[in-house]
Amino acid sequence: MNSWIEIDKASLLQNLDYFRQSIKKDVKIASVIKANAYGHGIEEVASIIADRTDFFAVHSIEEARIIRRFKKPILIMGYVQLKDIEEAIESDYHFAVYNIETIMKISEFSIKLNKDVLVHLKIETGTNRLGFTETELRNAIGIISRNEKIKVCGAYTHFANIEDTTNHYYAELQLSRFNERLNTIETTMNRKVDYPHTACSAASLLFEEAQFKMIRLGIALYGLWPSKETLLSFMLKKHDDSPAVLKPVLSWKTRVAQLKWVEEGDYIGYGCSYRTTSKTRLAILPIGYSDGLDRSLSNNGYVLINGKRAHIRGRICMNLTIVDVTHIEEVKLENEVVIIGKSGYEQITAEYHASWANTINYEIIARLGGHIKRIII
Repeated sequence: MNSWIEIDKASLLQNLDYFRQSIKKDVKIASVIKANAYGHGIEEVASIIADRTDFFAVHSIEEARIIRRFKKPILIMGYVQLKDIEEAIESDYHFAVYNIETIMKISEFSIKLNKDVLVHLKIETGTNRLGFTETELRNAIGIISRNEKIKVCGAYTHFANIEDTTNHYYAELQLSRFNERLNTIETTMNRKVDYPHTACSAASLLFEEAQFKMIRLGIALYGLWPSKETLLSFMLKKHDDSPAVLKPVLSWKTRVAQLKWVEEGDYIGYGCSYRTTSKTRLAILPIGYSDGLDRSLSNNGYVLINGKRAHIRGRICMNLTIVDVTHIEEVKLENEVVIIGKSGYEQITAEYHASWANTINYEIIARLGGHIKRIII
C-alpha cells in the first residue's frame, strides 16, 4: 500500500448533523456522493451516512448500482442513457430528466413495465448546462400529464454563481426564475411537487429561502468550504467562528520509500528542473501524478514528515515524488508522510493544494486515484 486515504467517520457525521440541525425541520438531505464521493470513496461514505441521510445523489447509473445495497432512495443527477432507462425504472431510482426524448422513452417503458417512474425535472434558470428551457418544460409537462405512471417527485435547478462571489444577485435571479417555473409545473399538473430543490452546499449555508423541501449537500458534507467567498459570506451572516463549523474528513498519506544524500550542484528529477545549492538529503515517495498529486506542485508544494514541511524538489513523476528532508531529524525508511492532513502542529489542506495548482479544492479531492485504499477511522 504505497499510499492510503483516511476517512474520519466522526467528522463526516458531525458535518451532516450540523446541516440537519441548521436547516428547516421538514427539509430532506440528499448527500451527494458522485465522483467517488468527491474522492473520499463512495462505498465508504455511503456506509457511514446511510442511516443519517434521506437520499443519496449520484451522477450515473453505474454509481447507483454500487450503492443500491444500502437501501436508500437514490437520485441520479447525470445523464441516463436511453438504453438504461428500463433498468432505472425497475430499480426505483429517482432520476433527473431534461430531454423530451427521455420523457418519451420513460412513457414507453412505464407502460411496458406497468410501473411508476420517479423523475425530477431539471429546470434551466441561467447556468446553461443540463435543463429544460421554459418552452421545453411546457412540452415535457404536456407529455407527462398524459401518463399517470410518470411521477414528478422533484423539480430542481443549479446555481451558476453562488460560490465565486459575495454579490448574489444572479443567484437571486435564478431563484426567481425557478419559483416561476415551479409554479408552472404545479399549476399545470394541479398538484405540489414533493421535492423542489435548488440548494447546493453554498446555498444551504447562505440562503434559507433556497432550501425548499430538499438540499443537495456536496462538498460541505466532506468538511470543505465551497469557496473563500462562501466562507466570508457565511461569517458576515453568522458568526466569527465560522471556519470551525465544518470539519475536513479526508487525510492522504504515504511512506518514505528511499533516503539518499546528494552533493551540492546535483540535479534532481526529470528535466534537471532543480539543482541543489548544498549537500542535500532526499526522501523518495512512492506516489505521483497518476495518484492525483498535481504535477504543477513540482518545485512548488510540500508534504509533512515528522511534523515538519518537506519541500518537493524536481518534477513530480507518474509514480514518484522527491522531497527535501535535510532539515528534518530522524527521518527513516517507511516514515509516514502526510500529503493532505495534519502532522504535529502543521497541516496541509486541499485548499493549499488548490492554491499551488491554481485550481479549486473540488478538483484536488475528486481526482484522487480510485485505486488508493480508503480507510475509515
